[in-house]
Amino acid sequence: MTVVVATRNRRAELLATVRRLRALPERPEVIVVDNGSTDGTSAAVRGLADAGVLALRLGRNLGAPARNVGAAAARTPYVAFSDDDSWWEPGALARAADVLDRNPRLGLLAARTLVGRWRASDPINAAMAKTPLPAGPALPGPPVLGFLACAAVVRRGAFLDVGGFSEVLFFVGEERLLAYDLAAAGWDLCHVPEVVAIHDPSPRRAGGSARRRAELRNTLLTAWLRRPARVAVRETVRLTARAGTDRAALPALAGAARRLPAALAERRPLPRPVERAARLLETHVPGPA
Repeated sequence: MTVVVATRNRRAELLATVRRLRALPERPEVIVVDNGSTDGTSAAVRGLADAGVLALRLGRNLGAPARNVGAAAARTPYVAFSDDDSWWEPGALARAADVLDRNPRLGLLAARTLVGRWRASDPINAAMAKTPLPAGPALPGPPVLGFLACAAVVRRGAFLDVGGFSEVLFFVGEERLLAYDLAAAGWDLCHVPEVVAIHDPSPRRAGGSARRRAELRNTLLTAWLRRPARVAVRETVRLTARAGTDRAALPALAGAARRLPAALAERRPLPRPVERAARLLETHVPGPA
């Protein structure tokens, strides 16, 4: 197992995360991909090279696809992702490797995520556990078509074969498209709550308004990348209609328009079974927690 960490300008948090990862009983190799930091991150990580840490410095900020660079450099069959403010519980990576060993068609394992000092359960845990997607008899947990990147373990070959995270989306909500692509390629994805990741959100995260604009933009772009044309048009109309009441909608539309030519160049509508699963998730109304 290799842990890939993408980072940008969070040197102190990153170093604390790397120390936690290297202290795990599994002693995973850690690959840090520096998205063009200007705070001395790369130099600090290079100082940890003898501790089983590989530092890769990028000349510019690639966003989420920086993880692709780390996965390509890994030498193990499985890759776990962490952010610079997230890590794995002791034993979690060994459990993940065992699950992947026993399930050769499993391309991605979505862990249970505990958040903050009090280790609260992230809401996505309940959503994954109560999925409306039908479970296959051989799956080791509920099937998923979405996940948190900082709490995911992938089969390296499957991840690289589908192209990893999309450069079109850059960052925020990039997980859905990868889930679509893995499922379209015939890989299983499931939630395994016995595998646990810890996320202690950085106070230096992008502001809520910026994240919301990126989320709306990427939801629309994902529709144009993989969903039927009628769905992509519907999502475009919906976001346009919200521009009068949602301050994030108009900038999101503008951002999507700038990236739309690249999205159309990579457009590959989902196979029918995956599209049915996507529609099922769209119409699902979750019950009480």
